[in-house]
Amino acid sequence: MKEKNNIGIDVTVPKEKCGDRNCPFHGTLKVRGRVFIGEVISKDIHGTARIKWGRQLLIPKYERYEKRFSKISSHNPKCIDANVGDKVKVMECKPISKTKHFVIVQIIEK
Repeated sequence: MKEKNNIGIDVTVPKEKCGDRNCPFHGTLKVRGRVFIGEVISKDIHGTARIKWGRQLLIPKYERYEKRFSKISSHNPKCIDANVGDKVKVMECKPISKTKHFVIVQIIEK
């Protein structure tokens, strides 16, 4: 795999190298499109992590806000290796599998 440092947005490059072809830094995966910041709620041994983030929706009838959450599956490269509870930045990429269309590009806080 060739070493690629610039992925198009301002994030810190991981110090470790990985042989993962679906890594945006050390593999051939290109990132584009939407960017989200969320929390890792689960991860498995196959490199998948579930990310959750919240938003508020206005209910005009009651003039109140309600909390809603979105969850997505994303690829967790070996060089980043985010754990449950970490706040991460996720970016869109090409479909990696049936449900994975995003990849973790940075851990914001542990």
